[in-house]
Amino acid sequence: MYASKLEPKDGKLDVVREIDGGLETITVKLPCVVSTDLRLNEPRYATLPNIMV
Repeated sequence: MYASKLEPKDGKLDVVREIDGGLETITVKLPCVVSTDLRLNEPRYATLPNIMV
């Protein structure tokens, strides 16, 4: 299972993950390790002017 949404709150983390029947939300204490879905990240692509610097 992978996390599809993360929300930090007061030293804890609300994690939403997709399961067969829908979505499940769990709360974990920080620090923690979370595996995330690839759709959670928004990649930043390098532009030509930034590469030339």
